[in-house]
Amino acid sequence: MPKPPEIVLKVQGLRIEATSYPPGEAPREVVLVQDVSFALEKGKVLGLIGESGAGKSTIGLASMAYGRGGVRITGGQVWLKGRDILQGRARDLRDLRGRQVTYVAQSAAAAFNPARQLMEQVIETTLSHGLATRAEAEARAVALFTRLGLPNPESIGKRYPHQVSGGQLQRVMTAMALCPQPDLVVFDEPTTALDVTTQIEVLAAIKEAIHLTGVAALYITHDLAVVAQVSDDIMVLRGGRMVEYGTVQQIIEEPREEYTRALVSVRSIDHAEKADGAAAVLSVANVTARYRGTKFDVLKTVTLDLPAGQTLAVVGESGSGKSTLARVITGLLPAAKGRITFSGRVLAPALADRSKDDLRELQMIYQMADVAMNPRQTVGTIIGRPLEFYFGLKGEAKRARVQDLLEQIEMGRGFIDRYPAELSGGQKQRVCIARALAAKPRLIICDEVTSALDPLVADGILKLLLNLQAQEGVAYLFITHDLATVRAIADRIAVMYRGEVVRYGPKSQVLAPPFDDYTDLLLSSVPEMQLGWLENVIATRKMHSAGN
Repeated sequence: MPKPPEIVLKVQGLRIEATSYPPGEAPREVVLVQDVSFALEKGKVLGLIGESGAGKSTIGLASMAYGRGGVRITGGQVWLKGRDILQGRARDLRDLRGRQVTYVAQSAAAAFNPARQLMEQVIETTLSHGLATRAEAEARAVALFTRLGLPNPESIGKRYPHQVSGGQLQRVMTAMALCPQPDLVVFDEPTTALDVTTQIEVLAAIKEAIHLTGVAALYITHDLAVVAQVSDDIMVLRGGRMVEYGTVQQIIEEPREEYTRALVSVRSIDHAEKADGAAAVLSVANVTARYRGTKFDVLKTVTLDLPAGQTLAVVGESGSGKSTLARVITGLLPAAKGRITFSGRVLAPALADRSKDDLRELQMIYQMADVAMNPRQTVGTIIGRPLEFYFGLKGEAKRARVQDLLEQIEMGRGFIDRYPAELSGGQKQRVCIARALAAKPRLIICDEVTSALDPLVADGILKLLLNLQAQEGVAYLFITHDLATVRAIADRIAVMYRGEVVRYGPKSQVLAPPFDDYTDLLLSSVPEMQLGWLENVIATRKMHSAGN
């Protein structure tokens, strides 16, 4: 008879609560997770997917009997290898975490001590639990470095965190989690902060390591295309409840619930490329720039045009110069050479030397809405500031215009007296869009404005931006590393690599073959919603490398 599967993690009827402290109101109890159940076998990966607030990370941490930030596990059972860990004493839990269950965080950079070598941090938990001698632990680490495809596995452990790339550091963190040889690893958005080219390498490394070690894993993400490449089963969550649970194939090919179908069909925006012919609202001519105190150029003779009322997407991996280009255009980093023309006039290189009209007509929306707003100011004050600064509006006239802008961004007038803490991530980004629109700009620079948002929320923001462009005729310079976003919103595309524009033109031309090597790499690295996509891409690249 076949051996029955070994259940590593079993969750039954899980309920998790927290105390909410609304401004000006009495504290109240909030249910974060309700009646969630599942079982995870040895060597299998369960993907947890859903929007922010769905309970993904909360459930992942509950598998370690941990509640973050005052979160309390108030019901249900969590069995790890047949033991109900919610009944364990503090000493038992300390022994459990790092020995039987380990955790891989979203931001590896924040998880490492910058003053200690990588090897010391990778083997620390293994040594502190007495799971191996130092020599054995280091040998394990080197073997994991090799499995995870890290360069120079014998010596990379002697480096410090700042001496490796973001993708390499994420793989080192995976090695740290696997070194104690745990029964369960919780991967919490491990590739969300990475470029698509780096993400595919890390995904492949994680999948290979799970296969070789036979560990069970929870993989938490809001990207269904990503989780489909590494998981055996998927649980779809919304509002702390399970919406749907099934195999990867069933969830992707035959989703039963409407919410799951929406996740599968996300980024289906059909944006027709606008024809050329409009005059350029922005022209960047032979711009070269470098940061103060450095000896190398971060932008090298960049030249591009953005027609009025259109969207130019600037794409490339981290360090390619995308955000630096935005800083040069806005005057935050004066160009060393070249010229920027905006609305028919040459812009002064430095922000301080630009006119009030220059400032008003060229606005910017940032990636992290949380840090772009004053948490002590209401939505009305935040949106009203440019109305007062540029147009002198005050009192009821200003309030009426703020309410009009709230209607325009599809939020409604009732949000005018709320604070940022009372808004969702998508609502915060909409407020930042309204603040930019308040200045009546001709151009808005959007710097990764959807990369921190869930797919469905990001879809709503993209549709809003397209609608506003049709209404207002505003042009967008859209900086992103997400090719799905580019396809959805762009009219023109500039591909950047190491400070240079390597491909540029209308979307239909840039996305059509033949491709240069770098653009081909970018396009082939965008995860697709199909089974076996990751394996096919890796196999194709190995064949290409062997042929060269």
